[in-house]
Amino acid sequence: MSTDASTAGSTPERPVALDGEADLDEFVAAHDRVLVEFYTEGCALCASIEPVIGNVARAHEDLAVATINPRDDPPLIERFQITSAPTLLLFENGELVGRLASGFQGGDAIDAFLDSPDGE
Repeated sequence: MSTDASTAGSTPERPVALDGEADLDEFVAAHDRVLVEFYTEGCALCASIEPVIGNVARAHEDLAVATINPRDDPPLIERFQITSAPTLLLFENGELVGRLASGFQGGDAIDAFLDSPDGE
């Protein structure tokens, strides 16, 4: 993870690739509002949602966006109950407030999730 992306107060304009649980915890702690995509290599839906996640990151100045492959750090799978990919998790002030695990989602669906994370 790049050091400038973890600095509080500077929200990255594009998704930040995280390497493991420690990176994820640091990233979530450094930003008020965080959207994390849990993906796996070779997942077609994950690859197709990647540009959408990038657009979401650019469209929301108050949202830090990250991506992580939980297979690189298996305890993440159990900790966040990742049963499918892609899975999007929304954190606010360090707390998990929403989960979107319904396969590919377009920008409008992700925006609606960000507006009402408990709607699923």
